[in-house]
Amino acid sequence: MARLIYVMDPMCSWCWGFAPVQQRLAQLAEQHGVACEWRVGGLRRGGAPLEPAKREAILHHWHAVADATGQPFQHQGALPEGFIYDTEPACRALVAVGALAPELQSAYAAAVQRAFYAQGQDVTAAPVLADVAAELGIPRIEFVDQFDSAACRAATEADFAWVEQLGIAGFPTLLAEDQGRLALLNNGYQPLTALQPLLERWLAQVAPNA
Repeated sequence: MARLIYVMDPMCSWCWGFAPVQQRLAQLAEQHGVACEWRVGGLRRGGAPLEPAKREAILHHWHAVADATGQPFQHQGALPEGFIYDTEPACRALVAVGALAPELQSAYAAAVQRAFYAQGQDVTAAPVLADVAAELGIPRIEFVDQFDSAACRAATEADFAWVEQLGIAGFPTLLAEDQGRLALLNNGYQPLTALQPLLERWLAQVAPNA
């Protein structure tokens, strides 16, 4: 069975930049009967509050992503003093939504990204992640129970381990799988014009078997 595997982190700025491209590619694949599966990468886990130099480096990347992709960013007040850039909670939230309502996983990822990058919300905080889920119609109590569960924590760690085992060092990454064979479509941001022809050629080969 053929599928796309999208490897990302909700708090990766280039993944936010890539979001419209990924959505269009997923739609194209679905038109050929090929589903898109999400895996979370664990860009940063735990750690200490950002030092000023690190904060400036990250904000520099945000400007580069905005310039390259046109995605909105709120720069003023971003990454306030004391902010710990821990992406595990946002990754785990995406896994939780995948367990509760997989059809909403893409929308949830985009909503978390928008909350963080365009609205300046702290998506390392569980209540914020629960608010985003509730806005999509996922009952808050169900989300919180899933998010806090041992099974969700284990599934998130399993994703991190799978990504590490494949040697994927950067996000976004899009893989195409057919009969257990993985092909790399992209590692890092690329525009739709570069990736759509690659995907269409692959779909032409595998869609009859999808």
